[in-house]
Amino acid sequence: MARPVRPYRSVLYIPASKERALEKARTLAADAIIFDLEDAVTVEEKPRARALLVDTLQQGGYAPRAQLVRINGMETEWGESDLSAMMEIAPEAILLPKVESAAQIEAVAARLDAHAACAETAIWAMMETPRCLFTAPEIAAAPRMAGFVMGTNDLAKDLGTRFRADRLPQQWALQTCLAAARAEGIACIDGVYNAFRDADGLRAECEQGRDLGMDGKTVIHPSQIRIANEVFSPTEEEIALARRQIDAYEEACRHGQAVAVVDGKIVENLHVAIARATLAQAEAIETLSKQEAA
Repeated sequence: MARPVRPYRSVLYIPASKERALEKARTLAADAIIFDLEDAVTVEEKPRARALLVDTLQQGGYAPRAQLVRINGMETEWGESDLSAMMEIAPEAILLPKVESAAQIEAVAARLDAHAACAETAIWAMMETPRCLFTAPEIAAAPRMAGFVMGTNDLAKDLGTRFRADRLPQQWALQTCLAAARAEGIACIDGVYNAFRDADGLRAECEQGRDLGMDGKTVIHPSQIRIANEVFSPTEEEIALARRQIDAYEEACRHGQAVAVVDGKIVENLHVAIARATLAQAEAIETLSKQEAA
């Protein structure tokens, strides 16, 4: 199925316990924000962070950025309180950590179904354990599912892989989750790049993720947003080529032909579908940029 049109080029993690970071996020050019109640918040701070996030989201000011709240796992002592608090304010999406089965999604979806205010609240899944790699198709097809976020650090820990620049040890995991997401037409966001001061390394990993087909990159520092946005945006050359491919194909069809030639390469209906997706993505990015500037 087609990839999501809504831009998710840069998805910024924000600790829900950091008031200054929450405020600054309203001005950043990230396409989406993950308000994190889980890993980024200490045990002692979790209740305070939850209350702060509820108040902050009620104040608003984050549109048009996509807004996801990563709650603690439902098996933890904080998960139920997190979910109950979020249901009262009906966030755009709830991100569940360490998802390993469709049943985990179904249980939360049932809770949301029973709460009228949450009719539009989507569910996202952190894909970060070995077991999820074998259940990814079922997870992607679960109710209210809107996207995967790759937890590459946790995957590396559990798989015992080394951190290599080419990420060869994680390729199967990345591609497995991406394929499952694409089969259901949901988003798939690449994992974080830990060395946030290494701009060249970040760009290279973003390029790799884009080549794989990822929709965007999770980032841990505002300085990483610009590069992620650049890499996951269609280039002017790609946009121009897409338009020429569509024009050439439509002209061929008018003459009763099903194939066109552009720059010495065959253009068939599948290439036109890719070209149209490229233009749709470029238009969505332009629309988002205008909304942010307004």
